[in-house]
Amino acid sequence: MPLGPWRKKNKSTKEHLVENEEVGSGHAGAGSLANKSSVNGAGLPPPPANLRPKLVFHTQLAHGSPTGRIEGFSNVKELYGKIAEAFNISPPEIMFCTLNTHKIDMDKLLGGQIGLEDFIFAHIRGIKKEVEVHKSEDALGLTITDNGAGYAFIKRIKDGSVVDGVKVINVGDHVQCINGHNIVGTRHYEVARMLKELPKDKMFTLKLVEPMKAFEMLEPRSKGAKPASDNKIGTGRGTLRLRSKGPATVEEEPTEFEEKAVKKVDDLLESYMGIRDTELAATMVEVGRDKKNPDEFAMALDETLGDFAFPDEFVFDVWGAIGDAKQGRV
Repeated sequence: MPLGPWRKKNKSTKEHLVENEEVGSGHAGAGSLANKSSVNGAGLPPPPANLRPKLVFHTQLAHGSPTGRIEGFSNVKELYGKIAEAFNISPPEIMFCTLNTHKIDMDKLLGGQIGLEDFIFAHIRGIKKEVEVHKSEDALGLTITDNGAGYAFIKRIKDGSVVDGVKVINVGDHVQCINGHNIVGTRHYEVARMLKELPKDKMFTLKLVEPMKAFEMLEPRSKGAKPASDNKIGTGRGTLRLRSKGPATVEEEPTEFEEKAVKKVDDLLESYMGIRDTELAATMVEVGRDKKNPDEFAMALDETLGDFAFPDEFVFDVWGAIGDAKQGRV
């Protein structure tokens, strides 16, 4: 429906985009990896599943392990399952993955795309900790993201913020409980809202789990990803895109327009909602790239991402960011 005060959350949409829940039955690899479209250039259907290329990725546990080989996954939850199987651990032990580095580098966080030559490092649960924080300001200075499988964690800590003064809280920490309330399985935007709504000038308690670190990885605390990072997704000549609806697809590397637009939309997600989510940003760019006006874009967002109910001002800004990227103004 058009933009305006009557615009509501679409309650009929059940899928959550960035949870990467399996909706289709396809899997990456030999089983049922899809091409970018359902037909090839000659108008023929895709080849049978047993004739499609098998994609194999190499992986290690970030704190140190032998190298494993994984294949046959279509979304993040399945990816974690394959990594867990390779190293004989439980899938919930995996907090998040980084690409091509064992460090807790939020610029290299695995999102919705994996370069075909990328090396996957899995960060697993380490030390649990509980900390009391005095909320002396309205904003805590945290940016929250999630791993696509039920864990919200800290992606960035703003310099000079309330949380910046609490040195035991680090980028990469999984937020397990807020004031005794278990939030495992809660989406990142809900966690960000809960933290924002905590009363000012009051104490609150966080239960956190930090990623396991090897001895040589212990180093000064990082502030997390830079909002305007020039880091590109993947290093291979193509990327495997993990989708919430249907099988994974092999695509070309993102174009300059896509990279600039996704980066700007991700910045807007942080500004408006206190989250960073490149897969969500990429989906919004994909939805908006051929829309002719903001109302058409808003209706398409409702159909694709109805569970989010974005504010009208945010939708206008995203529409403008996509338009700027098309014109090369970002």
